Amino acid sequence: MTNQEPANQEPANHDPANHDPSSHELATPHLPAPLRDFVAGFDVLLESGADEAAIVAEGGALLRDLLRTDGWLSADAARPDPQYYRQYLLYLDPEARFSIVSFVWGPGQSTPIHDHTVWGLVGLLRGAEVSQAWRRLDDGSLVPDGPPVRLETGSVTAVSPSLGDIHQVFNAYEDRVSIGIHVYGADIGAVDRSVYTREGGRKPFRSGYANAA
Repeated sequence: MTNQEPANQEPANHDPANHDPSSHELATPHLPAPLRDFVAGFDVLLESGADEAAIVAEGGALLRDLLRTDGWLSADAARPDPQYYRQYLLYLDPEARFSIVSFVWGPGQSTPIHDHTVWGLVGLLRGAEVSQAWRRLDDGSLVPDGPPVRLETGSVTAVSPSLGDIHQVFNAYEDRVSIGIHVYGADIGAVDRSVYTREGGRKPFRSGYANAA
């Protein structure tokens, strides 16, 4: 797979400039036992007043435990699209302290360069993905921040404004689907975020969810 910026693609399920999702439009399905246990553990972690470092460390351990089993993810939340990747809401905390999504990559699909603006835990349930971090120069342009990093099934990494928040992600495979399970420190589908060009151009977007009602 070549490390190229995708053309004319936004990190959303359709044009983010014309989409303003409301979390109240989304129905949270009945949770399977492994996901329900993860939500309970994560709720305890946040109730303890954990800071970002503890969320990354302890929350990351909880996510790795969730990724050890595969059969709990429904077929509806694992369905790829032939043109764009899909982000499906799996759980939204009633106070929007965190949200859990499945990220479904069709073969060869990728994101533009984008940010998150909140902490996030990124885990791989199936397949693999390649993430390229970017950093901003004084003139506003973006350059790669280190080499691409490949995440295999069961791996967990973190993003945040303090850890590094701008990246571009690719399905590592050209011939199969990959699926990530992500946890974010907000209702990520409704967060104001940005996509970038290498020259420093910036466009606002909200990602929404593929399973919005």
